[in-house]
Amino acid sequence: MNPNPKFPNPAFLNDLVGKLGEALKQSPAKDIEQNLKAGVTSMLGKLDMVSREEFDVQTEVLVRTREKLAQLEARLLQLEKSGQTGPEKQQPEA
Repeated sequence: MNPNPKFPNPAFLNDLVGKLGEALKQSPAKDIEQNLKAGVTSMLGKLDMVSREEFDVQTEVLVRTREKLAQLEARLLQLEKSGQTGPEKQQPEA
């Protein structure tokens, strides 16, 4: 007995899905799908792309580089304030 009379029997739905799947396999839609997949794969292969792992590695390198730059800028500012180094003072013109 069907527990929910508003919907068809699950066996009927399974049979319908199976028949629709078979019909699609034999239709031109399947060929179109395969051709589209091949075309997209070919186009993606021509793009200059990197793997997710390579991207993540480069992201980490960039983060560390930015941190190091911030540290060096802070150190330079500290040295300039202490008078140990800094931009050359221009001589007043006579």
